[in-house]
Amino acid sequence: MTSLAEIGRVPLRATTALTAVLALTIPGATIAQELAPPPASRVVPVVDTIHGVAVPDPYRWLEDGESEETRAWVTAQNAYAERIVGNPPVRAWLARRLAELSEPHDVGSPRRAGDYEYFTLRRAGEEVAAVYRRRAPARGDRTPIDPAGEYEKVLDPLQWSADGTTSLSILSFSPENRLLLYSVRDGGPDEISVRVRDLTTMQDLPDSLPAELYSSVQFSSDGAGFYYVHRSREDGTKARFHVIGTDVASDRVLFDRGYGPSTYIDVEEIDGGRRLLYSVRHGWATGELYIQDGRDGAVRPIVTGEDARFYHTIRDGELWIRTNLGADRNRLMAVSLANPGIENWREVIPETEDVMEDFTFIGNRIYATYLHDVSSRIRIFERDGTPVGELDVPPLHSASVRGGSDGDVLLTVSGFLTPSTVWRIDGETGARTLEEGPDVEWDGSAYEVKQVWRTSKDGTRAPMFVVHRKGIPLDGSHPTLLTGYGGFYLSRTPGFSTTTAIWLEMGGVYALATLRGGSEYGESWHRGGWRENKQRVFDDFISAAEWLIANGYTNPDRLAIQGGSNGGLLVGAALTQRPDLFRAVLCSNPDLDILRFPWHHEFNSPPALLEYGDASDPKQFGPIRAFSPLQNVREGVAYPAVFFSTGARDTRVPPQGARKMTAHLQAASTSGRPVILDYSFRAGHAGGRTVSDRTRLTVMQFTFLAQQLGMDTRAVSQN
Repeated sequence: MTSLAEIGRVPLRATTALTAVLALTIPGATIAQELAPPPASRVVPVVDTIHGVAVPDPYRWLEDGESEETRAWVTAQNAYAERIVGNPPVRAWLARRLAELSEPHDVGSPRRAGDYEYFTLRRAGEEVAAVYRRRAPARGDRTPIDPAGEYEKVLDPLQWSADGTTSLSILSFSPENRLLLYSVRDGGPDEISVRVRDLTTMQDLPDSLPAELYSSVQFSSDGAGFYYVHRSREDGTKARFHVIGTDVASDRVLFDRGYGPSTYIDVEEIDGGRRLLYSVRHGWATGELYIQDGRDGAVRPIVTGEDARFYHTIRDGELWIRTNLGADRNRLMAVSLANPGIENWREVIPETEDVMEDFTFIGNRIYATYLHDVSSRIRIFERDGTPVGELDVPPLHSASVRGGSDGDVLLTVSGFLTPSTVWRIDGETGARTLEEGPDVEWDGSAYEVKQVWRTSKDGTRAPMFVVHRKGIPLDGSHPTLLTGYGGFYLSRTPGFSTTTAIWLEMGGVYALATLRGGSEYGESWHRGGWRENKQRVFDDFISAAEWLIANGYTNPDRLAIQGGSNGGLLVGAALTQRPDLFRAVLCSNPDLDILRFPWHHEFNSPPALLEYGDASDPKQFGPIRAFSPLQNVREGVAYPAVFFSTGARDTRVPPQGARKMTAHLQAASTSGRPVILDYSFRAGHAGGRTVSDRTRLTVMQFTFLAQQLGMDTRAVSQN
């Protein structure tokens, strides 16, 4: 194995061997920072031939995350990142301000089980939440959990990991409320272990599931055991039932249609446990529904073979389904559970020009949440679909609705300048009272939000939110942070973020671009940015950057982009396709080597193939080769400054992509701007970072942006 000292002796390319000087010019001050060369990365000639095309991969050795050489390289990269960012005054200010705007504690929603309420609680100064319980208050008593209160501790994750990177979740309670199903996540992988705790003895039973991918873990209504769905590459996706007190190896398979690991299944009891309903999703575009009489009856299809999604709820013996079947922007259907076949479905709420995002029953009415040009609208209907009104939601805000314990309506509203606030609305009179005030004390009155429209490369118009201090001159001088997502039928809507608030206080402009691939304008919008159309997502994002520059908000030397996961792919593609447009990039837990991953056998991301395409298919290889960021890094190009962050325990998005991309860009770029990597050995896509480590990373990232964009932070740093 190569030691750390030996890595340091590997010759650097000429473009990175020289020490650069990074000059950051800000009004009234110039900061000169000596930019040392990055740690050396050994080059090993590796060339794959894929469908007749030669694909070099000179840093293949970095795929072995457990090797001594890779771990030494990562350690050196972490030290280099700290050296580059350093400890300027703005870093200390960011840490203080983030602490001020963040909740000192975190209280999960209580779940009633018998005589107790169970909840997760992380008190101020603690790194991870534990599970507690208190005597359940009387029905209708909304006494909140007091973070400083004394409660009985049921589970403490510190018993498994003293560093605070292991986390717990409450899953289900047995009908008699004696047993608790809970999950344990060891660091940041998607995989969890499932355990059963006797709440009388406070001891775990032998009935545990090893750390793998599970969903729909819940007790049966008869208390005999629990249902769960297990997804793996080797065994596909199946729904099973475990009988308490038996060996899990003998668990019975209830539902198996030969689905591979790219399929998700949810199972739930209906009709008081007399039936089971199976909801199937193949990636993020198509689905199926099945019903079964008890655990022993035949499984019968409700809807199969349709190129559409189906999201459902059960109400008064009927199945209510939100679907894009025959409705690009979704509609609401209903059918009796006695005869639930698709031929018996009836339309309750037809498709509109807005996208139906969700629906819920409160009292005898249906409350449907819509997206209207990427902002929320909530409409009210009678059970037969007759419209009866709309809840007032401020423009350019997101909102959700749920029923209160007394039948009132609870409306949650959030915006870029509006911390999350909950209102209680009388279902009959419409009278509105404050239920929960803003969870953050922040005054956004000095700022404004605009929604603007720009045109993408193929002529498609798309909106973008732009947030900034009121009255700024449009002279192209403002440090600007642009972000987006564009994939997996997910929408990016207005919402409050402490980091966005801090960015605005620093004098920055914040922009959120709506991109194809999401759900903002229906399924056609989604498919307009997936598989062979994925390049359109990057074109949409680039058009947003060009609009900000053309309209005087910023210029390429003051424009940064940020994205994580699929958003990491987004900014990775943008920086390789248009390096001239951006000065700095924050790229977190990113998909960067789409040509080789996610179809590589070691990762749990086969569903992503349904979104990105599969490079092992000759017909899909070409489009993927054209946008996969790692394969599009070119020697001798002046790339932006880049801050990568990821973790070794990311089992959803392979961290080796970020490792290899870091090495590749460090060697290839001629800009003299830093390319750095912050790497955790415990973190992953699903967590694994403590509160203090998350804060450290955020502060480090925004310090990096302030340096690279030449932001004048003297005023805030002195506060």
